[in-house]
Amino acid sequence: MSIFSNILNKIFHHDSAPASTGTGTAAGQAAAPAGGAAAAPTTSTAASTPAQPAAQAAAPMQEVDVEAVLTKMQANHGEQLNWRTSIVDLMKLLGLDSSLSARKELAAELHYSGNTEDSAAMNIWLHKQVMQKLAENGGKVPDELK
Repeated sequence: MSIFSNILNKIFHHDSAPASTGTGTAAGQAAAPAGGAAAAPTTSTAASTPAQPAAQAAAPMQEVDVEAVLTKMQANHGEQLNWRTSIVDLMKLLGLDSSLSARKELAAELHYSGNTEDSAAMNIWLHKQVMQKLAENGGKVPDELK
């Protein structure tokens, strides 16, 4: 699994990931196909199969409040970390390897075109890129973190 996938999983599948208030519609849409499939148990199994992908497709639409998840994780973390501006601290907070080699691997994943030996510039770019990618993948990320 890629480093960015690990970041997504740690934030989006965190047991206390608060959903944004705009997710009621997506949850309602996901429940409708499941209810329809349950209401027709006498039909063939092929009729109920399409309802499962529809329900799964609705799940990624749920927006996760990234700032709230990370703030809650920080509150439960023993070490004071500056995850709002530091990719190293963000990775530490998520329990991921934050070594230079891991950050270089993440930079390659996210198509960093700068010099990976300039770790300060790379780290700033990585943090912004990770926050942007979280937003693109259904995360609610405040503008000041992007």
